[in-house]
Amino acid sequence: MARFLPLSQAVSENLHDGDSVAFEGFTHLIPTAAAHEAIRQGFRDLTLIRMTPDVVYDQMIGMGMARKLVFSYAGNPGVGLLRRLRDAVENGFPNALEIEEHSHAAMANAYEAGAAGMPCAVFRGYRGAELARINQNIRVIECPFTGEELAAVPALRPDVAFIHAQKADRRGNVLVEGIVGIQKEAVLAARRAVVTVEEMVEDFDDLHPNLTILPHWTIKAISVVPGGAHPSYAHGYYARDNAAYLEWDKVAADRDVFRDWMDRNVLQARVEDFEQRVERLRVAG
Repeated sequence: MARFLPLSQAVSENLHDGDSVAFEGFTHLIPTAAAHEAIRQGFRDLTLIRMTPDVVYDQMIGMGMARKLVFSYAGNPGVGLLRRLRDAVENGFPNALEIEEHSHAAMANAYEAGAAGMPCAVFRGYRGAELARINQNIRVIECPFTGEELAAVPALRPDVAFIHAQKADRRGNVLVEGIVGIQKEAVLAARRAVVTVEEMVEDFDDLHPNLTILPHWTIKAISVVPGGAHPSYAHGYYARDNAAYLEWDKVAADRDVFRDWMDRNVLQARVEDFEQRVERLRVAG
């Protein structure tokens, strides 16, 4: 059952050292505020799961929080490399990082299998690809009905999933609009789910019935954090802050510059700072 909690409490009660955790968002509604709160609380030995790790995972990896990354694409969208991720993989700084790489199709199917309570996902994929040579979790099985060779990967069942959304009603149901990505499946697959939202409303009675709504019984905690997806965007609320992604490429290129930026903009920041950043973005737009 969903509980409305301050973000710091929602994170501390649901994320623990050694957990597997997904901070999901597909260019849109990336749960940046939740990730920054996890950084401030200093969790360690995490298995980070996400279809498209970008800046927030670069930050978490650079702060030494991750033991393993399960992913299907990693990059600073529209810019290039994740430099802190690369430093961890190539140089073991600040600590060694195990990686498990998949295709987008595999990750999406693995989340769906986890949401359905299945042990693995079976799908057509990886034909002619070489990822199976370096990823032992990619297997080939034979269909018992047709004899067709199919790909199989373990279901994804994160200990906890974090997503950002537009609205929650007073009962704790959550509305997601725009590009949904795999957020719904990640919440349903996870043992615990935490959602940050732009605002709380009385109810969803005047909305179209086919919108994506996560029922309150699928969620452990909700935190109202206006601007909580910045620098990504929230459909209907604010645009993507492209300048922030360009800036990150320069920040992450140097270990000392990175640490100084994190100290000033994350470790010493408050949740309320997101509101101020987004207000500046609205004015500039």
